[in-house]
Amino acid sequence: MTLRRSSRKYVPAFDPTFLGLRGTRDETAAIAKDFKVFYQKVPGKTETSYTLDHTAGSYVFDTEGRVRLFLRHAGAVDPIVADLRKLLR
Repeated sequence: MTLRRSSRKYVPAFDPTFLGLRGTRDETAAIAKDFKVFYQKVPGKTETSYTLDHTAGSYVFDTEGRVRLFLRHAGAVDPIVADLRKLLR
């Protein structure tokens, strides 16, 4: 996976510390499968426009790089805080 020009402006617009990684179609499909996420390009109103439907969430990794939680972006705060407290014990 590499940082591509199209990601250099778009992704940091969310936060300047974010990096956008993009690979080939096969690399993207493989990593999406590994992380069990969904993505689908949706045609826009013009021939050259589109949107991208995708899973919305964040992963919490432990200090050894293992995925411990998936936090849905629309999730309630209290369960997230409870899960994070359990992991920090």
